[in-house]
Amino acid sequence: MTLHDHQPVLTAGRPLSGAPAVVIMLHGRGAGPENILDLVPALDRGECAYLAPAAAGRTWYPNSFLAPREQNEPWLSSALRLIASTIDRVVTSGINRDRIVLLGFSQGACLASEFAYQNPGWYGGLILFSGGVIGPPGTTWPVGGAEAGGKTPLDRTPTFFGCSDVDAHVPKWRVDESAALFTRMGARVTERIYPGMGHLVNDDEIREARKVLDDVLSGESR
Repeated sequence: MTLHDHQPVLTAGRPLSGAPAVVIMLHGRGAGPENILDLVPALDRGECAYLAPAAAGRTWYPNSFLAPREQNEPWLSSALRLIASTIDRVVTSGINRDRIVLLGFSQGACLASEFAYQNPGWYGGLILFSGGVIGPPGTTWPVGGAEAGGKTPLDRTPTFFGCSDVDAHVPKWRVDESAALFTRMGARVTERIYPGMGHLVNDDEIREARKVLDDVLSGESR
């Protein structure tokens, strides 16, 4: 398995230069950027720019997101650097970080959650389908206090967690832990647990994702 440097980034929607908001989309294990971009028509917000980085070998890291972190290195750190460089590309184009939404499914949602935890700040939104923060059972995540001016680490970032209660890959307890963690970090969290749902994205989750995007597009996320 190789690291994620120099992987392609697929695009959809508006060009960066004219987009009022940008969605960085992170695919799941065994999939690719073309798969996560399949959600763009359902999201139905064509005024956004969509960027979908590719994982080398179609996997962001080799083991479960609940494994000890060292078992997923150095690929996990490489994947986090790729997200950072993608955000840098967007900011360099003239779009503020609070107009950037991170969206992920499954392994991509775990990666997005971990990135937001490690790199808190003013995001336009976080949309996390079937995923949670990375670490083995019993992990605790310290949360910094408010900054000068009273800003919390995630500063009211609209955040959606959605998952099945019987997901074979992502246990409900980790989604609950992640939603509680982001609430402590000051995000405006909505969590939906769907009884008996498979490992997929359902119509209600798409509606919740649209709400996050609409917050960003309307300027009401802050």
